[in-house]
Amino acid sequence: MAFEFHLPDIGEGVVEGEIVKWKVAVGDTVALDQPIVEIMTDKATVEIPSPRAGKIAQINYTEGQICPVGKVLLVIDDGAGQAARAGNGHGHANGNGNGHGHAPARHPEPSAAPQVQLAAGLPVTTAIDVIDATGARARVLATPATRRIARQMGVELGRVPATGKRGRVTTDDVKRFAEGGLAARGAAPAATPAARGFTPVAIAPGGDEERVPLRGMRKRIAESMTRSVQTAAHFTYVEEIDMTELVTVRERAKARAAERGVKLNYLPFIVKAVVSGLKKWPMLNASLDETTQEIVRKKYYHIGIAAQGPQGLVVTVVRDADKRSIFDLSREIDRLGEAVRNGTATRDDLVGSTFTISSLGKLGGVLATPIINFPEVAIVGVHKIEEKPAVRGGQIVIRHLMNLSISVDHRLADGWDGAMFLQDVKTLLEDPTTMFMEMV
Repeated sequence: MAFEFHLPDIGEGVVEGEIVKWKVAVGDTVALDQPIVEIMTDKATVEIPSPRAGKIAQINYTEGQICPVGKVLLVIDDGAGQAARAGNGHGHANGNGNGHGHAPARHPEPSAAPQVQLAAGLPVTTAIDVIDATGARARVLATPATRRIARQMGVELGRVPATGKRGRVTTDDVKRFAEGGLAARGAAPAATPAARGFTPVAIAPGGDEERVPLRGMRKRIAESMTRSVQTAAHFTYVEEIDMTELVTVRERAKARAAERGVKLNYLPFIVKAVVSGLKKWPMLNASLDETTQEIVRKKYYHIGIAAQGPQGLVVTVVRDADKRSIFDLSREIDRLGEAVRNGTATRDDLVGSTFTISSLGKLGGVLATPIINFPEVAIVGVHKIEEKPAVRGGQIVIRHLMNLSISVDHRLADGWDGAMFLQDVKTLLEDPTTMFMEMV
């Protein structure tokens, strides 16, 4: 028989999802629990398994389209009985079998829980829109279609009064807000299309080309980066760090780390130095609550580590970094990186950072201007360590040198804050003994 598979509720408050990638086509034979489709909601990228074994008889939504929860996503012919008409959920026999009226709507059978692949509430997506007074992130509920309209109209969802069910911002809410029909949440003026939006650019064919749809994770990254540069007033400051002493310390500690199953690199030391600097310069461990026009200075230190995953850049979160040892930090950073690569990262692994470090390790280059992981205030870029000539005591000597760059939101922090913070980080990294004395 034909089994109608309705898009299940794949998360609290989710009412629709964007079809990112079909893993099957009409006519394909599928097994029970075989992955059939990747769907991106405003909260997660999920991989949905097949609830039945059989043959794909019909696919109702193409890649890039939005499927509402409860609608028939596809039809599977499982060969178990009489064929049923797909799509509208209505029949032509009543409950008494007399051939008149409509059959009661059939409820979809429970399906296997979708597996979160990568982006459950990524800090680099627009799912997180406001911050409450305690510094905890709160979610603006809105469908992907509503978010898309808000972007097109240059409207900040966090400022739109919600009239939808369970506090959801609807498309009509966005349109009314853009037209000035409702007041903003808080004192901040609404962004206008002229200030926030741009006329879409069409790229005319120019030769041998390949066109790849912008959707899923790549689209979320694009949205997040655009929002950051359009909202935060970026400035970047760069400092050269002499890592020679720390290189020596790490070499001595590698054997001890290996005994404990830890592969020790430089990132845990940098995390410790950054946390120490944040305690002295709390403005950089803060966020702006745009709804109340309050600066939220956070007294907890959840350090984001930007990592490249199979679907793009994500930010994993090392919670309470100030309370962890160097070895513990190393284990946690390795665990998070492995989770990203394997697609097993949980929501807690990916949300809630207060400050972010971006590092490409040996590929770190000489200099970069990292984009702030909005709504944080700053981000540090870590660049490669190289042996270079340096002048010490009037002599040219070979030292291990590295650049650190910091991008700061000038709305909340001044150049002085960013420069002094990086100077403190520099002092600790160049003199590891001092850094260990600073640890708590």
